[in-house]
Formats: sequence, C-alpha cells, structure tokens
Amino acid sequence: MELVRGEDVRAFEVVFDRHGGAAYSLAYRICGSRSRAEDIVQEAFLALWRNSARYDPLRGSVRAWILSVVHNRAIDALRREAVEAQRVRDEFLSEQLSGSESTEAEAEKRDDARRVRLALEQLPSEQRRVIELAYFGGFTHSEIAGMLGLPAGTVKGRMRLGLSKLRFALGAGLAP
Repeated sequence: MELVRGEDVRAFEVVFDRHGGAAYSLAYRICGSRSRAEDIVQEAFLALWRNSARYDPLRGSVRAWILSVVHNRAIDALRREAVEAQRVRDEFLSEQLSGSESTEAEAEKRDDARRVRLALEQLPSEQRRVIELAYFGGFTHSEIAGMLGLPAGTVKGRMRLGLSKLRFALGAGLAP
C-alpha cells in the first residue's frame, strides 16, 4: 500500500489482482447483478486509488479495508436504487391520480357549463341579459342599470327572478 500511495500503477494492479475477486463476489452477493457488481467494484477501486492515504494498517488488513469500501458502496447503490424506484412509483401514482381526477373534474365542469348555458337559454332575454352582465361581465347592479338605462330595482328584480328560474332548472345543488 505504500507503493500505491506513491501512485505506483503496478502496485495498484497487484492489489486489484489479489483482492478484486473477493470484492466482486461481495458486491454480487449484496446487489445480485453482475453489471452492478462490476460497477461497484470499479467505483470502489477508483476511490481506493484516489484515497490510498486513508488506509491505516493499524485498523486492519488491506483486504478488510477494500471489502469494507466495497460493502459500503454496494449498500449505498441499493439504497439509491430503492429511493429512485420509490420516487418513480410515487410519480407514476401521482400522475395516474391527478390525471384521472383532473379528467373527471374537467368533464364535470364541461357538463355543468353546458347545463348552465342551456338553462340560461330558457330564460327570457331581459333576465338572461342582467345575469350574463353580472356573472360573466362582472358588473354591479348599478352598472348594469346604467348600461341598460333601467332603474336599479328593475335590474335587481330581473336578476332575482332569473336566478330563481335557474335554480329550479339546475336543481338546488348547482344554483349559481
């Protein structure tokens, strides 16, 4: 390991040849996939090459140090995969729920709008006009009275009568 610390490539090859098989075997047992195990071993040995100064012979053998690095990398890979899989499941479920809920809500809105338009068409034109100006135009009773040249009481009466007819036509639950 002293030679590896000095960036001796040949020494690193010897370390890999001695411990690479055991490292791969451990990674494969943990993750269950050949390609994943190869990736884990490659990442672990790359980290060992970059951080060879961290090896302390007082804390254990080179093999134990390498296998602990491989073990930690394999566990981290499993955790990342589990988190990613959960995220994908959550996104899928969210899209499914929001998609179906928004589709149903949009269908209900369109159906309600169609029913309101049909009910409005059944009203006398005077009543329909004041309701459209108030609800779709956003005008107040006074503004409508000024626009139509009518007394405010007449506008309010037509509005009240028209809304009453709409409530009856649409049912009490959908009254505007």
